[in-house]
Amino acid sequence: MPMITLRYVTPAPTPSLRTAIAMEVPKLSCEHLGKDAGVTAILVEAADPDGWFVAGRKPVEDGKAAFWLDIKITAGTNTKAETTAFVRETFAAMERLIGPLHEESYILVHAVDGDAYGYGGRTQNGRWAAAHPG
Repeated sequence: MPMITLRYVTPAPTPSLRTAIAMEVPKLSCEHLGKDAGVTAILVEAADPDGWFVAGRKPVEDGKAAFWLDIKITAGTNTKAETTAFVRETFAAMERLIGPLHEESYILVHAVDGDAYGYGGRTQNGRWAAAHPG
């Protein structure tokens, strides 16, 4: 049940880009983190290229795209190898989607305690306890 927030800038925006990102990134969370696509939400936002700076320069002025992805998952549900694969493959997918990336494009896999995270009015630990009585 991840919640994914992704902001990006690109020197070559297209009308279908947001939808392409919204389809690809949850697929990667399913493939590499084992997350259920049926309960994955994603917010994709194109950022203002005039407001995105790395080391005092705008990436788009150098013909580069950049992004920030924050995915919230329940702590303890993934191994280091799974998280590493997700970061690597997501970076590669974003480069294919939005163009040559500035090195300072970031992915944060935010592993949150199951008592502090949930959806539908129930925490993840509460869902687990209901599914595993006793």
